[in-house]
Amino acid sequence: MLKAYREHAAERAALGIPPLPLDARQVADLIELIKSPPAGEDPAFLLDLLTHRVPPGVDEAAQVKASFLAAVAHGDIDVALISRARATALLGTMVGGYNVHPLIELLDDEQLGPIAAGALKHTLLMFDYFNDVAAKAKAGSARAAEVLQSWADAEWFTSRPEVERQITATVFKVPGETNTDDLSPAPDATTRPDIPLHYLAMLKNARPDAAFKPEQDGVRGPIQFIEDLKQKGHVVAYVGDVVGTGSSRKSATN
Repeated sequence: MLKAYREHAAERAALGIPPLPLDARQVADLIELIKSPPAGEDPAFLLDLLTHRVPPGVDEAAQVKASFLAAVAHGDIDVALISRARATALLGTMVGGYNVHPLIELLDDEQLGPIAAGALKHTLLMFDYFNDVAAKAKAGSARAAEVLQSWADAEWFTSRPEVERQITATVFKVPGETNTDDLSPAPDATTRPDIPLHYLAMLKNARPDAAFKPEQDGVRGPIQFIEDLKQKGHVVAYVGDVVGTGSSRKSATN
């Protein structure tokens, strides 16, 4: 699994884009490696893959990850590389979905309850699990009540950095009208689910009077030109003479 992943990552790096997130089968294989790390393999690399390369939310890979971390946090399995506390903290980074139920259960754990509560305070995708937290609070759980109060006080929002009063942007000027096909060309429709790869096709066709040129006309857009603008240290603002009505295709590529 690791050999195939490293080869894939190298191929993507050659294109200037990140590797794809791990799928459910890859996560299952990774978990087995974490349980019994191969000789000579860096454990930190394995944990980094589990931490940063698995989609959050309700993806199938997220379900595999959440089930494993929940088992570690509950003490059902013992894994040398991941403590119960770290497993709980990692559950708290998964945004919502399959991680929520284990975190609610862990509110009752004397050692891990504060970690679970801290995670839930910043989890908004609760859906019907909100009722489970409310029921725990009504039954006398101080930690559940603490989570409810945190939501009521919007600590998930107020704890974030303040919005800058002034934003300096570097303008990426695109002459003429920008339409959906400029940003998400129809011939590249097959890559739309893979946003970093699809991005390479943005503005792939030459435009008159533009300060930039496609890196390969009709194939790859002005990716390095945009990267060079980012090196100025400011956010890059797409500014067109006319930018057409929005669409999911346009938004994804942006």
